[in-house]
Amino acid sequence: MSGLSQTELEKQLIEYRHDFHEYPELANHEFKTTAKIKAILQAWGIKILPTKLKTGVFAEIGLEAKPLIALRADIDALPINEESGVPFSSKTPNIMHACGHDTHIAALLGAAYLLKQEEADLPGRIRLIFQLSEEDQEGALQVIDDGQLTDVQAILGFHNAPQHEVGTIGIKAGITSGAIDKFKVTLQGVGTHASAPQNGKDPIVALGAEITALQTIVSRNLDPFATGVLSITHVNAGNTWNVLPEQAFFEGTVRTANKEVRQQIKQRFFETVEYTAKAQQVSAEIDWYDGDPSVDNDAKLTALVQEETEKFAPTYVQQPKLGSDDFACYQALIPGVYVNIGNGGSASAHNPHFTADDKLIIVGAQFFEKNARRWLAELAD
Repeated sequence: MSGLSQTELEKQLIEYRHDFHEYPELANHEFKTTAKIKAILQAWGIKILPTKLKTGVFAEIGLEAKPLIALRADIDALPINEESGVPFSSKTPNIMHACGHDTHIAALLGAAYLLKQEEADLPGRIRLIFQLSEEDQEGALQVIDDGQLTDVQAILGFHNAPQHEVGTIGIKAGITSGAIDKFKVTLQGVGTHASAPQNGKDPIVALGAEITALQTIVSRNLDPFATGVLSITHVNAGNTWNVLPEQAFFEGTVRTANKEVRQQIKQRFFETVEYTAKAQQVSAEIDWYDGDPSVDNDAKLTALVQEETEKFAPTYVQQPKLGSDDFACYQALIPGVYVNIGNGGSASAHNPHFTADDKLIIVGAQFFEKNARRWLAELAD
């Protein structure tokens, strides 16, 4: 594999990407994906780092001890049956790379190849993080717990961006994604025959009241210029037509871009559920799961990325969104930058018709490689 031209490397990376796409694996089950990544890196003479995790690959390039930076790509797929129609569609029913992580893998492999060719001249080390389980929002925390961020001074990543021109790169300092929290509320009533509701405590009516009341948190509690979304996505109650059930539940998610707003919504959520349940004469049990924080790009490093990236690719100002990414967990510990790379006119991510354009792969590889060298040079000084 030594001495590949850019055209030859791009062709090889596309072949790798198509193979990853044909054989997708879900979070925490990326066994074949892990084995293939490891085999490719080993064939290129790249050092594999030890790990106690069952999936995910961690490797390192560079001869000098410091500085040390990291490049991250996520590797898991989604429980979606593919309907994209591409010739390399998933061969595994109900599992699909519907978020483009296969292109992220290929791009980081490309950067690994390029950086390995320059290893003797690198003023530091580069840690490669092929991260498991991003879609379950567990992977970054597992990587951190595994010690893979030890001594790392900064981290860089990207996500493909549907509906943006292929190869254009969206960059923005500060917050670019939402924090994510999940909730489940179980309402306990008293069951009775549907013809005699006075003999029970109807959890279905209570469920409707809760849903209506909760929607006022954003509309009537937040500053109109603040950002927050509360979405109820799953409700369940009863199992027949003539019985008021004992129990009902609903679950959903909260997305925010500000710590104070995040706490405000959580506080009002608990108050609203408690008092609405009391008014409806049922009891409520709340399961609340604090998720990932917001992706928050370091200003100084983002400026370096902007300056370096403009040398080889068109850039645009990345618009913040409330979708989440556990890359934020790394940024909670060390400075980092996470950008978007245009993917063309695809259907949105997490859609069975989603496609990712192969042209973004070599751009992603160059993005990783060129900015990694720039970061090492700056940190070495």
